[in-house]
Amino acid sequence: MIVTRTPFRITLGGGGTDLPSYASKYGGFIFAVGLNKYMFVDVNRPAADDLIRLKYSESETVEAISEVQHELAREVFRLTGIEKNIEVSSVADIPAGTGLGSSSCYVVGLLHAIHTLKREYMTLEQLAEEDFKIEAEILKRPIGKQDPYLAAFGGLTVLEIAKDGKVKVRKANVSIEVADELNHNMLIFFTGKTRSAETILTEQSKSVKEEKKDVVESMHYIKELGYEILEAVEAGNVDEVGRKFHAHWQHKKKISSKMTNPELDKIYDSAVRHGALGGKISGAGGGGFFTFYVPGDQRDFRAAMREFGLRELRYRFDFEGSKVLVDF
Repeated sequence: MIVTRTPFRITLGGGGTDLPSYASKYGGFIFAVGLNKYMFVDVNRPAADDLIRLKYSESETVEAISEVQHELAREVFRLTGIEKNIEVSSVADIPAGTGLGSSSCYVVGLLHAIHTLKREYMTLEQLAEEDFKIEAEILKRPIGKQDPYLAAFGGLTVLEIAKDGKVKVRKANVSIEVADELNHNMLIFFTGKTRSAETILTEQSKSVKEEKKDVVESMHYIKELGYEILEAVEAGNVDEVGRKFHAHWQHKKKISSKMTNPELDKIYDSAVRHGALGGKISGAGGGGFFTFYVPGDQRDFRAAMREFGLRELRYRFDFEGSKVLVDF
């Protein structure tokens, strides 16, 4: 039995510039951090039969890979050469469709588990690239390099994505004290809404491919903000992150009409009135989690968010990335 643990993530800067539609023309940049909220994947090879069993929000028991309905698991099996006699179960701290990278957490975690089961050593970069191949190239999902790489690496991680798709990964140069201050001042709240990001991301990619001026210029600005946020954090000027979040929010809304809605705008406006320097919606927008930067006393802010019925996600940063917890 193999059990893996893979972290969800929050984007700090450059979100969306990792999508191939943008990165292949202009190069992408991502600054993000792993959270200690995880996807757990358990892989076993039962001795009794050769069936394929999957347990997630649903349950499947089939005889052949072609019968597997869970398309992510099916393509992982195909890529790793698994044809029969496998049992996979998964549980997560975060629901799917909330913008924190759940699909990549599942794929990276499952790839990690199966390669470990087969005694095949894989680097974190190899796991991330296999995930990207499955989701973006085989299943044609509109994802970039951020989700696979942050699921694999965790931590305060910087990605430079070249036009040819190659990724340069490094850890941000941040002290423990600065990381703790950033962690303390970033409050995350669940909007109560889950959604598929594919519609928004497809619209965004289409606009970039068509070179719509306002969208492309907003993406350029978001990438530049990403560099500025990284620079502020590495310099220890963490309050500047909140101000940059606010600027990011204004431009993010220009990318897609589905990025926000009147209810989310009310939440954001209330957050700023009650002490937030800025905030951002997770993933492609439209729902999921709101992240706000709130320095100083946070009691009034938390009370204001409770008035909207929002649930706070208590968390810490994860610095370990995808790892094997059990191997026996």
